[in-house]
Amino acid sequence: MIRTFFRHILESFKSLKRNGWMTVSSISAVTITLTLLGVFLLIIMNTVKLAEDMESNVDVSVFITYGTDDEGKEELEEQLKEIPHVKSVSFSSQDDELKRIQEAYGDVWGLFDQDNPLLDVFTVRAEDPEYVKEITEEASTITKYVDKASYGEDLSDKIFGIAQKVRTWGLIGSIILLVVAIFLISNTIRITILSREREIQIMRLVGAKNGYIRWPFFLEGGWIGILGSFIPIALMFFGYEKAFNIINPVLLRSNYTLIEPGTFIIQISILLLGIGFVIGSLGSVISMRRFLKF
Repeated sequence: MIRTFFRHILESFKSLKRNGWMTVSSISAVTITLTLLGVFLLIIMNTVKLAEDMESNVDVSVFITYGTDDEGKEELEEQLKEIPHVKSVSFSSQDDELKRIQEAYGDVWGLFDQDNPLLDVFTVRAEDPEYVKEITEEASTITKYVDKASYGEDLSDKIFGIAQKVRTWGLIGSIILLVVAIFLISNTIRITILSREREIQIMRLVGAKNGYIRWPFFLEGGWIGILGSFIPIALMFFGYEKAFNIINPVLLRSNYTLIEPGTFIIQISILLLGIGFVIGSLGSVISMRRFLKF
């Protein structure tokens, strides 16, 4: 049994060498496919991560009606804390808000130092992002002291919508890439099988079982998938770390981060290696079933 298995492995390696350019063509197809797939996965997973960061950082801004005295602000704060699923409530004066905007947008807002048009605001943090909309609606009902309550819904909803589209279309694109790779490999293996059809017929005439004939081709497809995954894995290892070092410092300024390399890249690499072997072997199996009719 073990001797037969190693014979199959040896035969699959001989077949790779014997088919020369066809093997190179198949490996190239897998390399391109897995590279695109790896990039897709990195973009999708980091987009989901950023969307989750943005979602967790979404707070409700409750703008206080102009002219509200300290007693009214204290009463409003207590009312906001009583709203279900509120985690914390913090106060920011109109002067604090102006300073924050000046730091973000520059001296152009210095014109309003003497006549500040901004309102005092309570920043309300939810226990969970899913309660943000509910808290905003509840805070808006406190008409006595609240001028407006908002969580930046226009921008936030657009960001979440984009993230969802990236996830959906990224998944569709990944599936298409895998199907294309399996098709290319199956065609390559088919040509290999047809070129050795006489040899296979002789093997069957002398009593070789179907499984014995299938194994070398199955392994050959698997080797093609594994060899085709080496370059994508190398690109993931070195390319993502460089991209991370360039992009992440910029995102940190807004309290967002990409997924750390290290374990993440190792997981992606193992996944690409596994996918490479699976699509290679699957392409071989499809070719043998369709064209040899074992």
